[in-house]
Amino acid sequence: MKILHTADWHLGKRLEKFSRLDEQRDVLNEIVAIADDEDVDVILIAGDLFDNYNPSTEAVELFYRTLKRLTKGGKRLVVAIAGNHDSPDRIEAPDPLAKENGILFIGYPHSTVAPCELESGICITRSEPGFIEVRLPRHEGKLRLLLTPYANEYRLRTFLGKEDTEVELRSILEKQWATLADTYCDDQGVNILMTHLFVMKEGTPPPDEPEDEKPILHIGGAQAVFSKNIPPQIQYVALGHLHRYQKIDDSPCPVIYSSSPLSYSFAEAEQDKFVVIIDAQPGESVQYERRRLTAGRILQRKRFNHIDDALTWLHDNPDSLLELTLVSDEYISSEDRRRLFQAHDGIITLIPEIKNRRETEQEEQSINLQQSVDELFKQYFKHQTGQDINDELFELFKEIRSEQSEE
Repeated sequence: MKILHTADWHLGKRLEKFSRLDEQRDVLNEIVAIADDEDVDVILIAGDLFDNYNPSTEAVELFYRTLKRLTKGGKRLVVAIAGNHDSPDRIEAPDPLAKENGILFIGYPHSTVAPCELESGICITRSEPGFIEVRLPRHEGKLRLLLTPYANEYRLRTFLGKEDTEVELRSILEKQWATLADTYCDDQGVNILMTHLFVMKEGTPPPDEPEDEKPILHIGGAQAVFSKNIPPQIQYVALGHLHRYQKIDDSPCPVIYSSSPLSYSFAEAEQDKFVVIIDAQPGESVQYERRRLTAGRILQRKRFNHIDDALTWLHDNPDSLLELTLVSDEYISSEDRRRLFQAHDGIITLIPEIKNRRETEQEEQSINLQQSVDELFKQYFKHQTGQDINDELFELFKEIRSEQSEE
């Protein structure tokens, strides 16, 4: 059977004030086209379906329209779990109706899906918390899915009935997964684990979590899970949370972060994005390959010493989204800012970098707080930048201060 692994759609996410919804629509169209072109049997979405607990109407509509297309009228199975950006209750709310269309939503680690048979021939034959077994119309061997959506450490312990704080969470998960695998996962079916957790190979440097991401690996969040905690019966681990494609380990099977479909912060600038196509058969090692996604605007960080060089580059690269640093002897004038923003609609951040900035004096300086606010601001500006404030910026400061006084 063929399986498509994707994750971290973050529908509704913005880059500063810049909407990415049109790009998300384009890249989801690309994922649907890949699924159709590869004639996949199952789509796995490993969490962070939305960017926040209360996504916009447009993001929700795009999500459900895309899933409907992915199922091909209920003929193809779609399984989606909640990530740390998702509301588990919101994810599971449409489940009864979605299930009739071949879509399974798993919001919590202890969620269950009642056995049933759909008109398409897809049949959920066995189920218990954290596990489903599925019979697909075109295959004799069944698909076994171990499913662990994101939950913080306290909730995971509670859901799994293990509130002993002395026991490492990864050990609790290892025991839970092993129990399910020993019970259901023999070599007569395809055995997959899907989770939205921080997974790493023991003894290696931990992968970087995405910039602006809600971190999982921190005090109060879920511990890192090691690849060695995965049961040996599992043939592929479909991960969500980290936005860069990476293979965490080959043992006991491929343990893969598929990547987000778009770059969502400038820490991901110029990263390639992928979905993974898995070819799986019972009792054999899976074959898998990345399919690069091409939709969406490229995020780039660029640095220029002269505004004319920046304008030339902007003219030649109209489709990028930019963090633009401009090095100069003084702050960027309003006229130069206007020229830059008129030349390109994708400048998200414009950073002035002042050359020959004076080093902060080593000895502590006293500040006369009896001076006017205007004079204090001039001194602060010079202390921070090494430059005297120009008239234009100072007038802008006074205008803002005046508006605040009126309020």
